[in-house]
Parts: sequence; C-alpha cells; structure tokens
Amino acid sequence: MLHAFDTVRAHTEALSAALQPEDQAIQSMPDASPAKWHRAHTTWFFEQFVLLPHDGRYRAYDDSFSFLFNSYYEALGARYPRATRGLVTRPGATEVGAYRAFVDEAMRALLRADRLAGLDELVTLGLHHEQQHQELLVTDMLHAFAQNPLAWRGDGLPVLPGWTPSPGAAGPTRFLHRPGGLAAIGHGGDGFGFDNEFPRHQALLQPHALASRLVRNVEWRAFMEEGGYRTASLWMSDGWALACREGWDAPMHWRPDGEGGWLTVTPAGLQPVDPEQPVRHVSWYEADAYARWAEARLPTEAELEAAAAELPEFHGHAWQWTNSAYLPYPGFRAQPGAIGEYNGKFMINQMVLRGSSCATPPGHARASYRNFFPPEKRWQATGLRLARDL
Repeated sequence: MLHAFDTVRAHTEALSAALQPEDQAIQSMPDASPAKWHRAHTTWFFEQFVLLPHDGRYRAYDDSFSFLFNSYYEALGARYPRATRGLVTRPGATEVGAYRAFVDEAMRALLRADRLAGLDELVTLGLHHEQQHQELLVTDMLHAFAQNPLAWRGDGLPVLPGWTPSPGAAGPTRFLHRPGGLAAIGHGGDGFGFDNEFPRHQALLQPHALASRLVRNVEWRAFMEEGGYRTASLWMSDGWALACREGWDAPMHWRPDGEGGWLTVTPAGLQPVDPEQPVRHVSWYEADAYARWAEARLPTEAELEAAAAELPEFHGHAWQWTNSAYLPYPGFRAQPGAIGEYNGKFMINQMVLRGSSCATPPGHARASYRNFFPPEKRWQATGLRLARDL
C-alpha cells in the first residue's frame, strides 16, 4: 500500500512539474479547476476521510482548507464555489506543495505503522480518486493553454508529461459481429472498482456489430466537409441549438492552418491534426450526429463492456461515448456518509463513456469503468466507436 501511495502521489507532482505558479492558478472555464486546486483537493481527501477521523494524533494543516478544497461533499460542510476557484490566488502553488508534503508524511507514518485498522479500501479509493484528478489536471490545463495565443504560435507553453497518443490499430475499419443474449455486466469483485460499477448483473443484448477502430480524424473531416455541422436533421434538438449558438464547426481545440488543413493544441504542444489518430474532444451531441451521418449509432455501455476484451483500441486512445444514460445498476445502493456522495447523486442528465484515453494515468483503466459527463461537454479526450444493429 505504501508503494502504491507514493507512486500515485508522485505522478500528480510529475504532471504539474512543468507548470509555473501562474499556470497553476488559472481557471479557464467553470468546468475546469486550477492545477493547484487538483493537487490540494486530492490531499484534502486523505486528510478529511482518513487522517482526521482515524488518526487521533493528526491535526489539520490549515482549518480553512476544509472549506477551500471540498469539492461537492455536502455532508462535510460548506465549500468554496467551483466556478470561481481561479480567484483563490492564495494559498499559492508552493504552499499547496507544503500541504501535500505534510499530509503525505502523516499518511506514510500511518501506513508504515500498519495502523489503518481496515481502512485499506478507503485509502485505495483515495488513490483512484487522485488518478481521476490527474487526468482532469491534464485536460483542464490543455483547455487553459488553448486559450493562450502562444499556443497557436506553437511556442511558449510547456509539454505536459503523462500524455502519449498511441498509434492505434492499422488497416481499414471493420464491423465485428456480436451475438445477442445475456451478458454479465459490472465489476466482478476482484480488484478495485468504484461503487457505480456494482452490483454485477445480467444485461440482455440484441445482435449487433461494433467497429474495430475508433472514428479517425480523417473520417471526422469528411463529416465536416459534407455539412455535418450544418445539417439539423442529424442532431438532437438541444445539441443543434448549442452547436449553432456556440458556432461549432470542428472538434474542440481544432483551428484551420490557413492552407486547407487543421491544427490542434495537445498536451505535447501545437501539432497538425493527424488524420489517422482517433478524433478527440467531441461532445456526445457531435458523436451522435456523426453516427447518424455514418448510418450507424453509438453503442450501449453494456455492448462495449461485453466486448471489451476483443475490441482493439478499447483503452488508451479516447473515451468512447455510449448511447447509455448514466443511471444506477439494478440493486445499486450508495454507501452511507459523505463517501456515498462520490457517484450516486450524479446519476441524472449525463451520458456514460467507456474505455480510457491517452490522458488516463497508468493502472486506472478496466472494462467495467463507467466514466460520465453531460452530453454537451467536449474538453475531455472523448471520441467514439460506431455500432450497428443486425
């Protein structure tokens, strides 16, 4: 456990090592959070849920941090509004580093002394929680850098570690036929799983086919060039209104290069859009419209999970939008106390994504993982795989 704790905590610091203090304070939109907030909030989690309730010798680093770095846990009291986290210039990035070191020392002492007394599951949850924020740190900073004119000149901005686009499966996209029938869905019980992955249950699948590869940038460009962003009949009504209002004509972070091609800001800096890379930074509305244009549909989350072991590019490329609303599994019960607020209260008005992305940290992917976002969000590394009925 101590090794896992040190590894995860060190990865967060490695992700932010290239950032200047000014970088760590910026909040480019209400959905994003400053990098130093991610670093502090993941530390707050261990302080609030492990150290303060279970280590009688521990004293909080700073009582005000309970208010500043609580995210959404109503049971733990008042918290600072999410949309204005970027206004909190102090504590600065350096003091947040001192806070992390203070809590880490106390956690290591607890782990070395074997005084967890059955808290292994809670500490493991905290580590997976931090891994979620590691991905958010990368995508939030990417969004912030994309607002900077230097990003579009290709200079002046750091390369963020922990992000390497994989080459992906070669060759043409094929549709893999899948039989219908009952499939066991949900976490099997071995290893860690978030509460929304339980309980394991049976889902009835109809015969269908799944694409062997994720949709590519070159294919998305065909959608764009054939009027996909200008054809209302392809879109859900809310999505069409949003695309018109915000002037969507390409995935987020794409910009014309002036010579008929496209550029995109990535965590590795400004790059030409690679035609063979999976498309990323598209909303569910865009993905659904594309699927309709391609005479296909988005898969359900059960279809993807049942086929995960046989699907190329299931992990490490882009989160795959599904046609499944984010709802509790049959028999789901939220855990008691503040920990029960982790997932259950968000099971409304969101769509499920499956797989993992190029920004997902090592060891954080599994077939039963249920990511979720509202259908209009596009700042995460979200893409799609097509499905068809048989």
